[in-house]
Amino acid sequence: MARSTPRTDTYAARYRKAVRRARVALRKSAVDYFRGDGSDWVALAGLFLTIPAIMLATITTPVWCAPEALVLPIVAGGLLLRPASLLGLYAASAAALIVESAVLGPYTEGAARVTPGTILVVAACGLFGLLIAQFRARVGVPWRRGGTMLFDLRERIRAQSALPPLPKGWHREMALRPAGGQSFSGDFVVAARTNGGRTLEAVLTDVSGKGMDAGSRALLLSGAFGGLLGSLPPHGFLPAANAYLLRQDWDEGFATSVHLVLDLESGDYELLSAGHLPALQLHAGSGRWEEKAGDGPLLGVYDGAEFHPVKGTLHPGDVLMLFTDGLVEAADRDIAEGIDRLTGEADRYVTAGFHGAAWHLIEACARDVNDDRALLLISRDA
Repeated sequence: MARSTPRTDTYAARYRKAVRRARVALRKSAVDYFRGDGSDWVALAGLFLTIPAIMLATITTPVWCAPEALVLPIVAGGLLLRPASLLGLYAASAAALIVESAVLGPYTEGAARVTPGTILVVAACGLFGLLIAQFRARVGVPWRRGGTMLFDLRERIRAQSALPPLPKGWHREMALRPAGGQSFSGDFVVAARTNGGRTLEAVLTDVSGKGMDAGSRALLLSGAFGGLLGSLPPHGFLPAANAYLLRQDWDEGFATSVHLVLDLESGDYELLSAGHLPALQLHAGSGRWEEKAGDGPLLGVYDGAEFHPVKGTLHPGDVLMLFTDGLVEAADRDIAEGIDRLTGEADRYVTAGFHGAAWHLIEACARDVNDDRALLLISRDA
């Protein structure tokens, strides 16, 4: 009995290891299949089984299950299968059509037969499915991950645009509305607390183009700008961003940008602009809005550009707004009129406070504008 105990323990340990390996392998294959890296044999087998089922239903009840029903597995195969597997599914569908035509008889004998139109419809769906599968294989993004990847990109842009928390007495908010109700925008914000948390640095950028066309470039630039922000002295950020944009050599390679450097203890700030619209500061003492514009060219136009800051101070009760041209520019008005409208709408929040005002200001000033709109608002409590 004493000798059998170690063997029993050894067998049990081996069994547990085998079960664990099988479970890990099954989980890995399931994850790979979802990501598009695994084999498509499961989908291929399932679609193969639907073809004889549809064929039998067509032969027995052709009025309720028409021969054109074979397009269903063909369309599903265009979304699920690789091109090589798709050709096998097409061969099975063609064989099913031949069987249906032989059993049901010539199409001249009545309805619910395999007609030349049926063959054309099935062939056309097969051609479109093959083109989609080949395009998907060339891009390297399977259908199961395509939507997930776009969702992940959108969430990364939003995460990079998140503003850091500010100390008591300060309020910040940002609103972003892409053109045409899309999820991707050419406007973005990157921000960070630097200098031991004493300084807030925020960069609002407007990439040339709008919507999906500018979204990919905005994602690339937001990652690069986020890495540069805080890693360089404030006056070195825009020259480095300009050099980075020039290296990309894009056809539409320019962008406007404004860099805010705010001392959270004193309220002093600097604004460095690269061809961007002026910021607007509300002076609580006088109740008037003042334009604050730095001097500098567009990003990505020429090397060696210089950017000269404009300075100011946010006193208790003051408000500073940074925005892109989509908020104040439209086909039926110029920028000056748009700025006047923005300040007029913003005056309504002077008494009640600017908490939650950014989104409402975009709604009031540029709700139906077919352009990307962004507004960054920073206020100091009275």
